[in-house]
Amino acid sequence: MSAAGHRGEARARARRSAGVLLYRFRDGVPQVLLVHPGGPFWQRKDEGAWSLPKGEFEEGETPEAVARRELLEETGFALDAPLTPLAPVRQRGGKTIHAFAAEADFDASTMRSNTFAMEWPPRSGRVESFPEVDRAAWFDLDVAAAKLLASQRPILDELAQRLLKP
Repeated sequence: MSAAGHRGEARARARRSAGVLLYRFRDGVPQVLLVHPGGPFWQRKDEGAWSLPKGEFEEGETPEAVARRELLEETGFALDAPLTPLAPVRQRGGKTIHAFAAEADFDASTMRSNTFAMEWPPRSGRVESFPEVDRAAWFDLDVAAAKLLASQRPILDELAQRLLKP
């Protein structure tokens, strides 16, 4: 296979991610845990910038295992609750998110995230370390819909339908 073919194959593999949308109930009202991306590009963005904890996976990895791993890496929370698969969502850029729902409670103030390094400021030659996620918070479903990246709203919508079904 040509080098271009290998790059295309690698891109195809890297175009899948998995994550967990945690939910809990407070006074009978469902809430979901969202995370805010770290780093300088997202620093001043709020509405439409939050995400479920998620990350890419490769061949040989199961979406369930990756979803649990990414939750741990991005929040420090090890989840042992069962996962309920939600319908995969294909984003405009072509990446497919394999999302799972799980009922669990987690003190968002204790969140701790892994870090990544990047040159900052651009073309400065200085490499800075940033948390992959700079904060996590619980939101009621309506607030979560405003905070969440638009491409991930179908995940929230499906969970809301399941939780609010009579």
